[in-house]
Amino acid sequence: MRDPEERRGGRGGRRGGCNLGCGGGCGGVLLVLTVGIVLSLFGATVGIGLSVRVPFTTSNITLAGSIGAKAKVAGALPDYAAGRLAGNQNFVNGSQTLTIGPAEGATLLVIGNQESAPAFDLHLVAH
Repeated sequence: MRDPEERRGGRGGRRGGCNLGCGGGCGGVLLVLTVGIVLSLFGATVGIGLSVRVPFTTSNITLAGSIGAKAKVAGALPDYAAGRLAGNQNFVNGSQTLTIGPAEGATLLVIGNQESAPAFDLHLVAH
C-alpha cells in the first residue's frame, strides 16, 4: 500500500496539472482581464463556435465562445445560437458570462433543437 505522500504525487499535497490561473478555475478571469480588455480598447470581438448534428435527430450539440467588447460579445456567437445565451429552451443550455469593466467573455453549450443550425459548422469571427 502506498503512503499518503506518494498518493498525492510526492509534491507536498499539490495537485498535478498545468497551473494555469488558480488551478484552471479562474483561467477565464485571466483571459478576460488580458485579452478581453485589450480587444475592448479597440472595440473588437473574437468568437469561435462548433456545432455538430446528433445522428438520427434534428438536434445539435453546439459549443461556442466569444471575448471582447461588452456590447459585441453576443453578436460574435454563431447566428443559430442567437437568443440562447442564458436561455432555457433546450435540453441542455450551459451559459457562462464574465464581465470585467468594458470587457466580457461568454461561453455557451447547447444540446437540443437549434433551428437553422447546419449538420456541421465551424464558426470563426473577428469584428
